Amino acid sequence: MSENSQAVEAEEPGAEPRDTTHAHLAGDVIGRHRHGYHQLLYVSAGVLAVQTGEASLVASSARAIWLPADMWHQHRVYGHSSVHTIGFAAHDAPLSSGTPVVVAVDALVRELIIACSEPDLPEQESRRLRAVLRDRLRRALVEPLTLPTPHNSLLRQACSLVTDDLSQPRTATWLARRIGVSERTLARLFRTEFGMTYPQWRTNVRVFHAMVLLAEGATVSETGHQCGWATTSAFIDTFSRTMGQTPGTYRIGPGNPAG
Repeated sequence: MSENSQAVEAEEPGAEPRDTTHAHLAGDVIGRHRHGYHQLLYVSAGVLAVQTGEASLVASSARAIWLPADMWHQHRVYGHSSVHTIGFAAHDAPLSSGTPVVVAVDALVRELIIACSEPDLPEQESRRLRAVLRDRLRRALVEPLTLPTPHNSLLRQACSLVTDDLSQPRTATWLARRIGVSERTLARLFRTEFGMTYPQWRTNVRVFHAMVLLAEGATVSETGHQCGWATTSAFIDTFSRTMGQTPGTYRIGPGNPAG
């Protein structure tokens, strides 16, 4: 696909499940669409951000995204990416979740996804690989790294104030004052709509954007500063605990220094 390409809104309600591998340029956009089958999205290189009506999710080298059948969504690619998709019939899902979730990808699941999405894979080999993948997905850890979309107008305003400049350490006190509510009300908004505290949401937002910056070639120190960590070591610690690997290891691109 060409850079910044935009697909028209489309749906495939009766389409057969498909397994594919595609190379994408940084900035590629796949417009709003849906499938009549479940889909597992994974990137062996780069970052893929998926937006549904309710949340934003990120697929990376350590995380895949499970999308239930008939779920409207759109994609945006960060960094030169290799995107792998595995389709499952609507009546035969390996995961029971009826909502999009982020799934941890270990070394075996990674290789199974890549192998299953190879073009012209013989049918018998595909069946054997998919059987093992199904077993491993049922045991995979479902990760909470999603960014729910705010619906309350005050919460939307609060979230925008934070994401407009992540380099600034916006406290709950500052944020509540800016949107004209008490800290208790602010805490209730985050807990009611997102099911998490403001600090938990802000950490997820910063890690989400750190993944994007690293995919686009920013150094570890630059990324930590732009996403609001006071020190590079603090960024490395939080990113590692959230993602299960250091930002230097995660950083995308052959030959790129960790920075």
